[in-house]
Amino acid sequence: MHMAALICAAFGVAAAELDPYLWLEEVHGAKATEWVAGQNARTLAMTHADPLFESTRKEVMDIMTATDHIPHVSKIGTYFYHFYTDAVHTRGVWRRTTLDEYRKAEPVWETMLDVDQLAKDEGERWSWGGAICRKPEHDRCLLTFTRGGGDASVVREYDLATRQFVKDGFVLPEAKQGISWLDRDTVLISRATGAEDSTQSGYPRVVKLWKRGTPVDIAETVFSGEKEDLGVSAHVSDRQGIRHQVFSRIVSFYKNETWVREHGKLIRVAIPGDAEVDFLGKEVLISLRSDWEVSGRIWKGGSLLIGDFAALQSGQPAFTALFEPRTGGSLDGYTITRDYIIVNALENVHNVAYEWRKVEGRWMAHPVEVPGFGSTSFAAIDPEGSNEYFLKYNDFLTPSSISLGRAGSDERELLKQDKARFDASGLDVAQQFAVSKDGTRVPYFIVKRKDIRLDGKNRVLMYGYGGFESSQRPFYSSSNGKEWMAKGGVYVLANIRGGGEYGPEWHATAVRENRQRSYDDFIAIAEDLIKRKITSPRYLAIEGYSNGGLLMGVMLTQRPDLFGAILSHVPLLDMKRYNKLFAGASWMDEYGNPDDPAQWAYISTFSPYHLVKKGVRYPSVLFSTSTRDDRVHPGHARKMVARMLAMGVKNVWLFENQEGGHAGADGAAQFADIAAMEYRFLWNQLGKTSGE
Repeated sequence: MHMAALICAAFGVAAAELDPYLWLEEVHGAKATEWVAGQNARTLAMTHADPLFESTRKEVMDIMTATDHIPHVSKIGTYFYHFYTDAVHTRGVWRRTTLDEYRKAEPVWETMLDVDQLAKDEGERWSWGGAICRKPEHDRCLLTFTRGGGDASVVREYDLATRQFVKDGFVLPEAKQGISWLDRDTVLISRATGAEDSTQSGYPRVVKLWKRGTPVDIAETVFSGEKEDLGVSAHVSDRQGIRHQVFSRIVSFYKNETWVREHGKLIRVAIPGDAEVDFLGKEVLISLRSDWEVSGRIWKGGSLLIGDFAALQSGQPAFTALFEPRTGGSLDGYTITRDYIIVNALENVHNVAYEWRKVEGRWMAHPVEVPGFGSTSFAAIDPEGSNEYFLKYNDFLTPSSISLGRAGSDERELLKQDKARFDASGLDVAQQFAVSKDGTRVPYFIVKRKDIRLDGKNRVLMYGYGGFESSQRPFYSSSNGKEWMAKGGVYVLANIRGGGEYGPEWHATAVRENRQRSYDDFIAIAEDLIKRKITSPRYLAIEGYSNGGLLMGVMLTQRPDLFGAILSHVPLLDMKRYNKLFAGASWMDEYGNPDDPAQWAYISTFSPYHLVKKGVRYPSVLFSTSTRDDRVHPGHARKMVARMLAMGVKNVWLFENQEGGHAGADGAAQFADIAAMEYRFLWNQLGKTSGE
């Protein structure tokens, strides 16, 4: 039987519905690999023929490998750690310094691990995955590495004092996995290594307690989920002298069960299934996604509550609301210092912040001064030992900065300010609102020249995501500024429904059967730009990643008349089979279950792979993906391009990077190559008549 028929038979698809391009889902299949190589060559021939390609690539590479980027550090013990890359150390160096040194323009750094050298010594293309360090001793760390940037990682124990991997230490081979310290000789692990310990989404199903010196395959199972779940996780919370072993059964993307393990017994935390919990001494912080009626009161979804843990478990909780949503507002996050909780919120996609402190048994709030029209974040430096924090800020035209602050005061010390990488003079930032099909006002940011001509001929790049409650905030992009905005391009950031800009409700109103609202919002912004004569379809480009890549596919098939060029990165496109590919089953809360005929009825209205038609004049489109993406299957982009080419569409291209994982690129050189390809694609394709 042909491979396509075998796959369809396995999933119960009728022979009449056979997908002729199923063979492209064989990630490393010989035929698929050869086809991808041919498409890459075709795309590279097109982009590299541009005489400005090499200069663009060099400009982006110079930005990526500049040695004067500000280092973003985190405190481990008495040192501040940073992961650094440049033109020589393309895979990176893990290094550390002191706060006094960090204050200097040129700090002295101590190298902890050279990942380039490690990769060379071991003959592997290692990518840094991060460090999980033991608290409060800060003597050992569990370092994670990936091959080519995928989600699957390897784990190795590292001694910070000797700067060496621990001989006979904790080591885990490659898998999608999580690990957390319990004590010096015990860790909690969750690993997806086969059918027995994996969920249908390919994530870990069980948590085990693994003791040093024992084989990992005899580790004791202490928590488990169901096969149909998204996955499980475990971590240890240790704040204000109280420790909790915390386990999560992730039933679906927005439904969890949280448990704590005390004296060998598991106890369910009494919160709603879509809420998240954090621990602070004897108290709990609860982030609500939906309304919750408890103790005779209804707390609104999007709120952040704090109360006594014992009272919560007894069924008689009393809470203080550290944040309650109001019109235009949403919770953006919080950080905990020794004596304060700093709550960061959004009001019409602008940050505002408050400090909370317990005074005579009551939580009291004080507003925090934050910078203006951009993105602000707070990070406690030593939550158990001080009230200091790093405040990070950037916006479309202002490079990132790091200031040292102390809760209780608005006085801050500017530690680092990144260098401007493009000429922002003459550029202006504004927030506008478009009216969607159902009358909803949808915000967007626009960065343009102050003297822009409203003649409909400005090249616009519009970015969108609109999913998974992810808020899109202003950000400084050196490459985008250098290669697009400083060269006359207009940039637009869409805040469409499905995101989290206005809290959980902004997301919930555009999932599953209501998904079209997200797409209508994006269309409304595009039409608003055209109505205001900022641009016109021939000059309007759009871009999105992952779920945003799906958004691009929907725009391609629903409104091909509205755009001149499209960049769709690591996209979902085949929504009939997305739940059977890699982590796809974990997203059914967002999109629905295509195996249910009733749900497929609405999913089919936004499945680009099934909506592309022969004879339609489509805008130029470049799909990009990665062979090492083990989250969104590269088959989505492959099959879409194959289908469009078979229909006679000539202005469609594919580039599949061999590494990069879901990020699409691994390292500065790959990023620069792909960025140059995409910018030159946009400059060359916009302004053409559709289909040229």
